[in-house]
Amino acid sequence: MSLKSLQEKIGSTPDGNFGPTTMRKAMEYFKLTPTTAAHFFGQTAHETGGFTIFSENLNYSAEGLQKTFPKYFPGDLEQSYAKNAQKIANRVYASRMGNGNEASGDGWKFRGRGALQLTGKDNYTAFSKYLQKPEIITNPDLVATLYSFESAIFFFNNNKLWNLCKVIDDASILALTKRVNGGTHGLEDRTIRTKKYYEYVK
Repeated sequence: MSLKSLQEKIGSTPDGNFGPTTMRKAMEYFKLTPTTAAHFFGQTAHETGGFTIFSENLNYSAEGLQKTFPKYFPGDLEQSYAKNAQKIANRVYASRMGNGNEASGDGWKFRGRGALQLTGKDNYTAFSKYLQKPEIITNPDLVATLYSFESAIFFFNNNKLWNLCKVIDDASILALTKRVNGGTHGLEDRTIRTKKYYEYVK
């Protein structure tokens, strides 16, 4: 997925610019209101680095592994995993979220993809049923290409996040950010984007 491919999908000029026309077309395509669209695209724009990143980057150094996933890499274990994204995913996502053990390869197969990083076999399975697209299980890359934003809408639906999107103000953006991010990382950027996008369509 890229911004241009999203624009093609929603019938907007594929110029790579998320401006008022693209915002309005996206709002209509995904059947959102001005307030829900502003919240949704404000969050997904931040999470994807401005609609550029739709697949999880797990290319950690040994030091990065110790900082990010210390419980999975005791002692010097991280040395043999450093800079090997596939091995890292298979270890840190093993035996949880419906994934098999490390040797199963499920961690890598069902790593984070989409506008809000759908992760784990259980979530991919639920999403494939939601879209009635069983091919997602055999070809999970579809979440990073065709269904990036649908997977994020699925996340909002499942977690009842639309209830937090009734108005555009700092309090609602903060509450939504905590649910999407688990904290307040990037709150300023999320706030700026949400309010800007609302101006496009209000």
